[in-house]
Amino acid sequence: MSAHRPSPESWPVVAAMLPFPESHDSPAPVWRGQLAEVAAEGFSGVDLTDSWLRVGDLDSARLAELSGVLDDAALRPEAVSAIRRSVIDPETGAENLAYSHRTIDAAAELGCSVVSVGLHRPLTAAQRAALWFWTVDGPRDDDTAETWELAVGRLRELGEHAASVGLALSLEMYEDTLLGSSHSAVRLLEDIDHPAVGLNPDLGNLYRLHREVEPFLEAAARCLPVSNYWHVKSYFRSTDPLTGGTHTVPAPMYAGSMNYRAAFRTAVEVGFTGPVCVEHYGGDGLAVMAENHRYVRRLLAAVTGGRVSGHGR
Repeated sequence: MSAHRPSPESWPVVAAMLPFPESHDSPAPVWRGQLAEVAAEGFSGVDLTDSWLRVGDLDSARLAELSGVLDDAALRPEAVSAIRRSVIDPETGAENLAYSHRTIDAAAELGCSVVSVGLHRPLTAAQRAALWFWTVDGPRDDDTAETWELAVGRLRELGEHAASVGLALSLEMYEDTLLGSSHSAVRLLEDIDHPAVGLNPDLGNLYRLHREVEPFLEAAARCLPVSNYWHVKSYFRSTDPLTGGTHTVPAPMYAGSMNYRAAFRTAVEVGFTGPVCVEHYGGDGLAVMAENHRYVRRLLAAVTGGRVSGHGR
């Protein structure tokens, strides 16, 4: 969604802070140690995922501390992802809207380029008890016209705020929400109709479900032309032809069942130029994300005809 395409080496490919525990109230030296691990794996940028710390809830002194430790680690804060804070949550929607506004202001102060928000809600007790939370169904958005218009209005409001402070707003796709399919997500974006608002086609959120899902490449082709940020991760997916049962587990991007080589080719062809954030659940998530980082750099070089020196940093 931009006229300028970065080179494979300069393209922002950043690390999610998902592998780290909730650290909102931790002292700055703890943040410094965590971010140093990210930098040691070859990253130069991060997504300040709010499951790690909530930048929108930091006072000015703590926000300055965070900026300082990011500088110490030589990590650019490219994005903030505010997750499970749906602005149409029937119980906490208004509170989440206010939180999202605070997050936008904090992200701008830190020098980010994008804030990603979604319509998914907190995990249920059953989801938290499962080995993989996506194997248990969670809350489902009401799809009435009234709820749709509420989402359009509140997300447009956030887009206007983001634009006013020089940020993009990206809408993360997630199952059983109004952003839960490529068709619905694109239609919602069209109704919001704001130049600062695009999609975050986190199609791994959909592909991992133990049910029938949209073909990955078809969904990517539909969403990438209107996307401005991209969470990427992969899964092994297998379906038993006798029972119809499906099983998925996290996988490195190069090895998983999602064809990211083809998806990145499509992304470049349709003009996607947004930052890319690598994610992974389970095990040594940071190490897998580092491999995903190198893989994405190689893909960008392959599909643009560019070059990546060394090991893909």
